[in-house]
Amino acid sequence: MATAPTTISAAIVKDHLELEEYYNEIIKNPDDYDHQKRFQNQFVWELARHSVGEELVVYPAMEKYLGPQGKAMAEDDRKEHHQVKEMLKIFQNMYPEDPDFIPQLRLLWGTLSLHIKEEEDHDLPLLEDKLRLDGDADESGSLAKSFGRTKMFVPTRSHPSAGEHPPFETVMGLLTAPFDRVADIFRKFPK
Repeated sequence: MATAPTTISAAIVKDHLELEEYYNEIIKNPDDYDHQKRFQNQFVWELARHSVGEELVVYPAMEKYLGPQGKAMAEDDRKEHHQVKEMLKIFQNMYPEDPDFIPQLRLLWGTLSLHIKEEEDHDLPLLEDKLRLDGDADESGSLAKSFGRTKMFVPTRSHPSAGEHPPFETVMGLLTAPFDRVADIFRKFPK
């Protein structure tokens, strides 16, 4: 059994690597529509959950521990997430046979990969450093656990109209998540 990440940075990076893996599975199999559809569903499922998990756990932590700088960083990240969610909403409703399927995914990944780089190179190191300097290294592990738990209860599809700020997003997520999960029963996923 795989162990859970011990820091919030490790949890976020783990998700980023999984998303890249799913993206590559779609791109590298252009003639296998069934394979692409399964990994499209996996990519959408993970990105939707990851985004909301960050918005409910990581960005409030940045605001709490990094003060005004953290508030500005969180707001920038929320704006980037909204843009990604809008593109994801389009992509999640496409079929691999659609001639715009791969171009839409590439556009989405281009925006997402810039966001990922900024988080991994700037935002998360600042948060981890602040937690260490404050002697609160255990908080990073607590955030990682909270992030993992949160992802269990959030929507599995993109809903940009739900917003990116708690508590409204939390309420909307709790309302839409059951519908997403029922629909997931009928979707194909990687085996």
